[in-house]
Amino acid sequence: MPADLVVGLGLRPSTDAAAILEAIAVAVGDEPIRCLATVDRRAGDLGLRTAAATLGVTIVAFDAGELAEVVVESPSARVQDALGTPSVAEAAALLGSGHGRLVVAKRVVNGVVVAAARNV
Repeated sequence: MPADLVVGLGLRPSTDAAAILEAIAVAVGDEPIRCLATVDRRAGDLGLRTAAATLGVTIVAFDAGELAEVVVESPSARVQDALGTPSVAEAAALLGSGHGRLVVAKRVVNGVVVAAARNV
């Protein structure tokens, strides 16, 4: 099966790779992943970079303005206030998949927000 799954992530600074990998495993199991997607201000975080390297995937990042343009199932007023976009994980997954189909709606696993989308 081709790796067409894009995993969107919302996370706090200093989230470690183990927490990120656990959240991904809970949300998508062992499905092949094409890339991890998030807001640009988190793309360089060590935990995220380590998780991506462990999975053998790239990280794609979008600025808050790009994320804010995406209509999502589960917007968050708190995220809107903090980042200027109502969604990170769902919006990043959808953008990373080329506006594909959301297959895992936003869920929080140990403080890491995870969503996944695949190309249509």
